[in-house]
Amino acid sequence: MDRLGTSQGPASPDTWDDEAPPIAAVVFDLDGVLVNSFAVMRQAFTTAYAEAVGDGEPPFEEYERHLGRYFPDIMRIMGLPLEMEAPFVRESYRLAHLVPVFDGVPEMLRELRARGIGLAVATGKSGPRARSLLEQLGLLDLFTVVIGSDEVERPKPAPDIVLKALGVLGCDPTRTIMVGDAVTDLASARGAGVAAVAALWGESDEETLLAERPDVVLRSPSELLEVCVGRTRTP
Repeated sequence: MDRLGTSQGPASPDTWDDEAPPIAAVVFDLDGVLVNSFAVMRQAFTTAYAEAVGDGEPPFEEYERHLGRYFPDIMRIMGLPLEMEAPFVRESYRLAHLVPVFDGVPEMLRELRARGIGLAVATGKSGPRARSLLEQLGLLDLFTVVIGSDEVERPKPAPDIVLKALGVLGCDPTRTIMVGDAVTDLASARGAGVAAVAALWGESDEETLLAERPDVVLRSPSELLEVCVGRTRTP
C-alpha cells in the first residue's frame, strides 16, 4: 500500500488513507482544471495556424494531446512554425473574457484557503498570460504563486515547475498534491515527489490519464475538498 492508501491503482476520495499526512498545499494546472479554455484555445490556434501556415485544417486535436507543455515546445514536437506563437498569444489575450471557470472551482479554492492550505498554479501557459487570466476572473489573489512554463528552465513534464511552487509555498512534498488533466502534469508531479491527482471534469482523455495510474482520480472540484479537508486542520 502506498502513502495514499491504495495498492490497487488510483484511489477515489473516499478511499484515501485517513492516516496519511495532512495536506498542506495544492498545486494546480490551469487549463482544463480551473478554467474551461478549450473553445478559446481552439479559436486562437485556428487563427494562428491560418496566419503562420496558411490554408488547411488546423491539427487542433493533435495539439490537445500535448497540452500541459509550453506552446513553443508543442510547436517543435508537431513540426509547426514557431511563428504561430505570436498570433496564438495575441488571440488568447483578446478572447480571455470568454474563458469560464469550471463550476465549483471558486468555492473549492476559497474553502481550501480558509482551511489554511497553500495554493499554487503551475501551467503550460506563460506566467504573465496565466496571471492576467486569473486576475480577470477574480481568482489571482487566492494563490500564493502562479508559475508559467517560461519561468522555469525545463517546463512540464520535467518537475521544475512543481519544485519551484514547493519552494515558494515552503511545503514538504509528502504533504502536497498536484492536480492536473494531462499526462505531463502527472509526470511533473511524480518527478517532484508529490501525489499525482487526475482531474476528469474537463475535456481530458480519461483512458489515457487512467493508464498513467494517477494516485487519485477526481471527477468534480468538490471531490478535492473531500480529499483535502479531511486531512488538514482548521487554523
